[in-house]
Amino acid sequence: MNIPINSVLIFAIALFIVTACGDSHPSSEQAVAPEENSGTLHSQQEKVLSAEESDPLHFGWMQGFPPSPEKRLSAADGSFFRFPALRWSVVHMREFLPTVNVSRGIGPPSDLEYALDPGIDKVEFLPWGEEAQMTWNESLAKNYTDGILILHRGKVVYEKYFGELTETDVHAVMSVTKSFTGTLASLLVAEDVIDENAPMMEYIPELSGSAFGDATVRQVMDMTTGLAFSEDYTDPNAEIWTFSAAGNPLPKPADYQGPVGYFEYLQTVRKEGEHGEDFGYKTVNSDALGWLISRVTGKKVSDYLSERIWSRLGMELDAYYQIDALGIPFAGGGFNAGLRDLGRFGELIRNHGAFQGEQIIPREAVLDIEKGGDREAFARSLHAKLEGWSYRNMWWMTHNEHGAYAARGVHGQTIYIDPEAEMVLVRLASHPVAGNAAMDPYSLPAYHAVAKYLKRK
Repeated sequence: MNIPINSVLIFAIALFIVTACGDSHPSSEQAVAPEENSGTLHSQQEKVLSAEESDPLHFGWMQGFPPSPEKRLSAADGSFFRFPALRWSVVHMREFLPTVNVSRGIGPPSDLEYALDPGIDKVEFLPWGEEAQMTWNESLAKNYTDGILILHRGKVVYEKYFGELTETDVHAVMSVTKSFTGTLASLLVAEDVIDENAPMMEYIPELSGSAFGDATVRQVMDMTTGLAFSEDYTDPNAEIWTFSAAGNPLPKPADYQGPVGYFEYLQTVRKEGEHGEDFGYKTVNSDALGWLISRVTGKKVSDYLSERIWSRLGMELDAYYQIDALGIPFAGGGFNAGLRDLGRFGELIRNHGAFQGEQIIPREAVLDIEKGGDREAFARSLHAKLEGWSYRNMWWMTHNEHGAYAARGVHGQTIYIDPEAEMVLVRLASHPVAGNAAMDPYSLPAYHAVAKYLKRK
């Protein structure tokens, strides 16, 4: 089978969907996920522009009325998501793709208390595999940071914006989206709306003929399903291409005969192996979970997220999701939100579902996330550098000395929660390499160093 779309325009957006799907950490050159070798990357022979050199403010993209041809970015030819242009586009995704709103409601924003700590910039750490120490401030450019926010005991102790991102902008968060989906599912389990041990087909009969039919809700939530689904974009026969073509919101070519929309595609996924044995990071789990959330609530994921969380935390900005041709939100990678609002969400999770004295989501939902997933199942996956980690409710659990856990997305998106240090850290970025394997050596030890610094306060 060849890639099922021959239109350049359709292919370009399909490639974006592929890139937004995951956060992989392959253990060998023979096991490379799409986000590790993404089409957004430069040629290996090209010089990679530094964060300073690739600052979108230097390029003047999409400036003018209309922009001059050399300043235009487009979804039609894929230019909007090629580095360094992606450093502009991650703050402007709604201008390229159809979206659906996540309303913040009509109330005033909740106050954030500030106690900025300039000492954080001087915190030092040792990057993985290196011999020289690096400062926190140096790591920001190394990781192509667009925005960084750190809260300690609920107070903002660090906040910076770079390039195109400002306080009033939203930013694509890629697979951080999955953790929002997992959180909604977790609260529905805690409220006994969903039975985590029930098979998916009990809620969604349309999935009875697919690999998801006999998978339990828990197996989908923890991605321990046995699915014949490859996210290797270098393979033209990989299932990710059919998934991406189905989810593409633009009109299909006249000869297109594949599924239309995420839900229709999910019904075609076939089983491979047994459910419950191994962790396998596959985006279709998130979209199956999104369907389940919508089926039991009768609402789009975007509306349910607004109702249960986004409109109740005093967010500053509306958020939005990328959608398919049927208006279904991309529950595996299509969310876009503001830096401070992501910090508010992180605080909600750190405080076990409570925010400013109100229990927004059940405490049990967050405690279930924090207990972590099957570490043996995780160890059998392609994440050798994340030794000792697990995956639970679509959150990445480090099981480090502080019990930290994170929502993670390609090109450097992170919500990192350290319960022991009472810290929430949000990073938005536009790294030229999609996979976090390129950033983790300069991120994970940096996060832990800042957490230890703040814990001593």
